[in-house]
Amino acid sequence: MTDDDQKAPTAVAGPGASGGAFASLSIVGYRRLWFAGTFAFMSVQMQFLLRGVLAWDLTEREGALGLIYLCFGVTMLIATPLGGVASDRIANRKVLLISQGVLFAGALGMGIVVVTDVVQFWMLALASVAQGLAFGFYGPARVAFAAKLVGADQLGNAITLSMLSLNGTRVFAPAFAGMLAGIAFFGLGGAYLVSAVFSAFALVQLLRCPEGAPMQARSRTNPFVDIADGVRYVWAFPSLKRLLVSSFFVIMFGFNYVAFIPALVKDTFDLTDGYVGVIMSASAIGAVAVAISIARHADGPRAFQLMIVSAGVFGGAVMVLGVAPTFVSAFVVTVFVGAGATGYQSLSNTLALGMSDAEHRGRVQSLLMLSFAGFGIAALPLGLLAEVIGLRPAIVLMGAVAMAAGAAYFLLDRRAAGSAASPAVTVGA
Repeated sequence: MTDDDQKAPTAVAGPGASGGAFASLSIVGYRRLWFAGTFAFMSVQMQFLLRGVLAWDLTEREGALGLIYLCFGVTMLIATPLGGVASDRIANRKVLLISQGVLFAGALGMGIVVVTDVVQFWMLALASVAQGLAFGFYGPARVAFAAKLVGADQLGNAITLSMLSLNGTRVFAPAFAGMLAGIAFFGLGGAYLVSAVFSAFALVQLLRCPEGAPMQARSRTNPFVDIADGVRYVWAFPSLKRLLVSSFFVIMFGFNYVAFIPALVKDTFDLTDGYVGVIMSASAIGAVAVAISIARHADGPRAFQLMIVSAGVFGGAVMVLGVAPTFVSAFVVTVFVGAGATGYQSLSNTLALGMSDAEHRGRVQSLLMLSFAGFGIAALPLGLLAEVIGLRPAIVLMGAVAMAAGAAYFLLDRRAAGSAASPAVTVGA
């Protein structure tokens, strides 16, 4: 362990670590927040599929798929740091309600323009901007609120259960959206309207959540000063800095396979919209399968090792997806993609927030979420690259970068710790 790392906060496994895979759901406030997130994720996961299918139907270009995610990513890049500041300054429940309201309005608006047959590509881009803006504030506030509701002892369990709800909806939502889109009575517009109904349910659950503990005296400093303070805070601790930088590259490149699933299924495998939902559900099946096990260990001493293994599985599986010869083989590989992604995201979030003090937790979470902004921004150049070198080689490249980033983090942290057996910041002290 280096001298700088000795000064960093450490994640500590407390009694909650042995409370079972679903321990956090015994807390009423967190349970309501969890259901709110589940409904919200159901809506958003439906829209991920619908957005990709609609963009492809309007343009039939991989670059257009990338552009839609670029709109999401650039907006999220701008909004997320401000969302981190807001979650440290403003009551988290209030931030969540406003953000969820924007998500609801976006889903409802897209449903209306598609049903009335006036939809244009710029409207789809605008909806992506609105979703990126809402997520930039929603993500940090939700994690900060969960931490306050469950306490430090069960933080890892709560984060993993949140990932379980996110990925559990991915089992059903894409296939459900694809099924609705393929039914003449619903179509894409009707599917968007159904997603708006789920978003409304999320709003109702948020209204039932407790107000939470009173916020500390509101900072009068410029929010950009607070953002800079959050960056300096992370940069002061090499262990935390290494984790956030590596996470940025793992997610930015590895997770971009999602943006090109419609092209892979409809162009490479020559299948219909419904199969897009099926293969996206495969990722969720792997995610749910691993999440329950991860929930038991997220607050324990094996979290670091499990995170490294998850990064390797994630990147490697994305690479194999790029060369999968048939739809069936791609389905099987995508199960492992989902398992690796969920393990990595849950544990990297838990470790980073466990290293952070309560005053900076919202801003640390916002910096973690910038990886998803990077994912959206990288989608356009990767889409253009796919048009030049082919979709399959581009997907292989995405997985290779994710795997390399995870390996680089492990090697750097191992060198800093001076031991192959322990990370620079010990979890479960």
